[in-house]
Amino acid sequence: MGRAVTAEATGPTEATRDTRTTEGIRVTQAARAPRSTARRGLTVQGWCQLMAGVMTVLVVVAGVAGVVLFRTTQDTSDQLTDHVAPARVAAVTLQSALLDQETGVRGYVISRDTEFLQPYTQGLTTERQASTTITRLVGHRPALVQDLTALEEAAGNWRRQYAEPIVAATRAGRTVSPTTVDGSKTAFDHLRALMTAQNAHFDTDSAQLRHRLDTDETVRDATFAALLVLFLLTGAALMVLARRNVGRPLESLRLSARQVAGGDFARRIPAAGPRDIRDLGEDVESMRETVVAALTAAREQQAKLSDQAVELQRSNAELEQFAYVASHDLQEPLRKVASFCQLIEKRYGDQLDERGTQYIAFAVDGAKRMQVLINDLLTFSRVGRHYDAREPVDLGAALGKALANLEAVAEETHADIERPRDLPVLTGDPTLLTMLWQNLVGNAIKFRVPDTAPHVRIDCVRDEDGMWLLTVTDDGIGIAPEFAEKVFVIFQRLHTRDAYEGTGIGLAMCKKIVEHHGGRIWLDTTRAQGTRVCFTLPAEDAPARHDAPRTTEGTPA
Repeated sequence: MGRAVTAEATGPTEATRDTRTTEGIRVTQAARAPRSTARRGLTVQGWCQLMAGVMTVLVVVAGVAGVVLFRTTQDTSDQLTDHVAPARVAAVTLQSALLDQETGVRGYVISRDTEFLQPYTQGLTTERQASTTITRLVGHRPALVQDLTALEEAAGNWRRQYAEPIVAATRAGRTVSPTTVDGSKTAFDHLRALMTAQNAHFDTDSAQLRHRLDTDETVRDATFAALLVLFLLTGAALMVLARRNVGRPLESLRLSARQVAGGDFARRIPAAGPRDIRDLGEDVESMRETVVAALTAAREQQAKLSDQAVELQRSNAELEQFAYVASHDLQEPLRKVASFCQLIEKRYGDQLDERGTQYIAFAVDGAKRMQVLINDLLTFSRVGRHYDAREPVDLGAALGKALANLEAVAEETHADIERPRDLPVLTGDPTLLTMLWQNLVGNAIKFRVPDTAPHVRIDCVRDEDGMWLLTVTDDGIGIAPEFAEKVFVIFQRLHTRDAYEGTGIGLAMCKKIVEHHGGRIWLDTTRAQGTRVCFTLPAEDAPARHDAPRTTEGTPA
């Protein structure tokens, strides 16, 4: 029983340690060395954080690129729509104002009507407003500012050198010389050339901005498409890595654990993958080794128990043989002893003195008590072996049989037995339950107060655990609390045979019967007068009958 069973675990850092001792068999297992806290490798949480970090970086990069590209495109669009295009409209307005000025001067010279000077005057105002607008909108573009400056200088020169002198001469009634008119025309033609150059520069800037806008939009779309492809590829790569480094080790661990749970205890649990999964695999492997060690010990223990069961069967067979011998071979000599002692008393009684007659009486009484003791021992030994039926038993019917067996002593003592009208039906052995009632009620009648008719009360209720709680209460001599356990031990008597006859087996047999049926029995030590024996029996699924009407009987029914 002190045999050691050792389960060895592999690994250069493993040491064997004693884990426990079970039923005399020591189970030892190989203990792994403590894991190093500096063990390398990512955990599952680390892999998740890594994937989350990579995806976060991609999202941030995509967001920053999108913001930059959007702002670049927006700036180009704003330059085109909010600056160059309005400035070009203002340039057209400026050029129209200059043309209006030239037309007004020429019309005034021809008609000498001051109303023709109104376009000239209005053109000056419009020119100043348009020039201010162009400067505000494209003041950061040197080429367009240079065009505007050249145009304003040329317009100023034309007005000083030709327009204003011509208007002044016409007002004074003088005739403007052809040379002056030709000079004015030549100067204004130069203005027209500058206007053409300004329009060309506006067209060039607009085309460049449109081209840049198209390029920015193309770059933006291509960048977003590339980021999307990169995002998808990264996600797929992370999924593949997670499957290879996390999913497969977990799947292998799960399959191996299932195979071990299915009975393949030789199957080793792999330790691979992230650090925590490897740790888990090693822990499960250690548990497997412990289970294998315990299983090996249990199998050896089972083999020993099987040997003990065989020995117990042999012992029971010998006990059966002894019971047979005791019931036949031992009782026959006792009957002969008793019979011959009685014959001696009958034939030679007149020749014996008083002491000789007393000796013969002692011998006969001893033989009879030996027969009773043997019969009681046989009955006690047969509980659970010969009497082991499992059938529905009406406790009321069993009680009725027991009271019928006690009818003579109940009539002799004028016993008053109060019993429930209905008792439950449960599964058990009818003979044993009848013996239980007979012993308990018989004891209640036997241990009565001298010269007093005994009163016995039987009760049945359902306890908190759903068991049937039955009690047998009497008003007899009672049992001291310190003997509450002793009375259920075989051959333990509290009184001499002269005071109360018996073998001391009755309550021990009651305990064996109750425990054989799955209940327990005890004395109610709180009772001040008389004795109350309590015992429980498992209840069936049938409804309990707690408050059944009672009948009072002078003699057993």
